[in-house]
Amino acid sequence: MYINFENMPESSRVWVYQAEREFTSSEIDWIDQQLKLFCERWNVHGNPLPTSYTIIDQQVLVLAVDESGPGASGCSIDSSVRTLKDLEARLQVNLTDSGKVSFKSAAGKIQVTQALGIKSKIQSGEIQPDTLVINPQIQAKSDLQQVWVSAEKSWLNKYFPN
Repeated sequence: MYINFENMPESSRVWVYQAEREFTSSEIDWIDQQLKLFCERWNVHGNPLPTSYTIIDQQVLVLAVDESGPGASGCSIDSSVRTLKDLEARLQVNLTDSGKVSFKSAAGKIQVTQALGIKSKIQSGEIQPDTLVINPQIQAKSDLQQVWVSAEKSWLNKYFPN
């Protein structure tokens, strides 16, 4: 069952998906239609899940589930991934590849790179200790206050000289 994102409990479980480009306004309208429909039908063993979503910075999609009742199970999570795969195919973006790192450039634009190539971005100076990166540790809606953290406060810290 769809619930407005602002009304979801802070304890709601969230999944953060990063696109490699901003969505256009018409794409966001289409995503809204698709995800509201998905949320209305999302269930676990026939029990509706209180769910929602939001889009951050026109590029980062967040799904949320209130697990104070029945929680999301493997099958229900699989159905959400199938929906995201459908979005990927239609929009020609990559949302579900977890091997990506999103960061904000000096101009404030979100850049996405493969995690395997992140060291070269740091060595070239494109990512500095104070560069904002997506925090992969986000698990609850309350954590979204820290969806962007400085690179030096993330797992990337190990690549910066002491």
